[in-house]
Amino acid sequence: MGKVIAKKVVKRKPGYLYYIDSKGNVCEAKMARGGKKKKKKKAVKKKAAKKKPAKKKAAKKKKKKR
Repeated sequence: MGKVIAKKVVKRKPGYLYYIDSKGNVCEAKMARGGKKKKKKKAVKKKAAKKKPAKKKAAKKKKKKR
């Protein structure tokens, strides 16, 4: 695990990662994620599709002749 060498030496920017390289220099790299916070998107409600009433088929009954 690393040690804290000095505090408040480098002014840190949001969205950047700071590390000490093999030569002992402090390096700054832009992080893949981070920085400005994203705004929340408004929840959009989907409109319910109107269902067409099912057509009822008239049941035709055939009468048997005797």
